[in-house]
Amino acid sequence: MIAKRERGKLERQLVASLTEVCEQAKVEVVGFVWLTHCVDYQHFPESLVVIWVFDTDAHLASALKGDAKQRLHDFTASALAEAGVVLDSITPHIDFDSEQACQRAHGGDWQRRLRARSVRH
Repeated sequence: MIAKRERGKLERQLVASLTEVCEQAKVEVVGFVWLTHCVDYQHFPESLVVIWVFDTDAHLASALKGDAKQRLHDFTASALAEAGVVLDSITPHIDFDSEQACQRAHGGDWQRRLRARSVRH
């Protein structure tokens, strides 16, 4: 658990480092459009999940089959290390999604979709 006064600092560090890798990934990974993270600081770092969002299901499927998946893992590891987040394994802290899937399941309402995801984790 992170003390309340430290949460803001950590959140700013996470946002800054994730924004940096997001911009790199937009250039390198076909179909990637944005990322976000979900975290419950009362259960940090176990609850932290970085979600990489693609424009279409097809681009997502292609990325998960190819070298892009490893590249996104590397990006995530780099961003979290830069923010000072230490994890035993990064894999459980990465998830993938698509704009198409959100549109289909939640009518494009990302806030609702992310709330549903955070209940899972």
